[in-house]
Amino acid sequence: MTAAPSGANAQAGTGDMPSAVGEPAMSKVAITVNGEARELDLDTRTTLLDALREHLHLTGTKKGCDHGQCGACTVMVDGQRINSCLTLAVMHEGDTITTIEGLGAPQNLNAMQAAFVKHDGYQCGYCTPGQICSAVAVLDEIRAGIPSHVSGDLTATPQATVAELRERMSGNICRCGAYSNIVEAIAEVAGRPA
Repeated sequence: MTAAPSGANAQAGTGDMPSAVGEPAMSKVAITVNGEARELDLDTRTTLLDALREHLHLTGTKKGCDHGQCGACTVMVDGQRINSCLTLAVMHEGDTITTIEGLGAPQNLNAMQAAFVKHDGYQCGYCTPGQICSAVAVLDEIRAGIPSHVSGDLTATPQATVAELRERMSGNICRCGAYSNIVEAIAEVAGRPA
């Protein structure tokens, strides 16, 4: 004895399986990117990284590991650095996002971009956009008095020491090994010797 087909298969009697995948859920997302208001119609599963790269064609932000481990996708959302591969674009409705393209241009470099060039902190360049966005946010964190894991006194004002900069930048990997050059660039912008 065999079981009678059920659901969609019963109608056709062909044994064809119904499609388990329907149309993706879409959502409109309004964000401000590099000072420009943008509205996107996105699959709700789209990461912020993919929205920036694939939909807005801002390819400075890189897809490295796509697991939040390398920092190549670091951007700033409302002034705080995040790994854009780990967050969905729909979660950022109304947010202000700054990418490497929003910091400066080749003809008008941001101070951190210029310091990376001066100190050869870019090497192959793949991680550089994330490194620079992270470095800008690191100095903002220090100015805001936010302690890190190497802060000896959580009530004291953090200083841009080499140990502090290295700890705060530890989420950004440079496969070329330009770490000392990167710290020198950040220290210069912070106004401290490395």
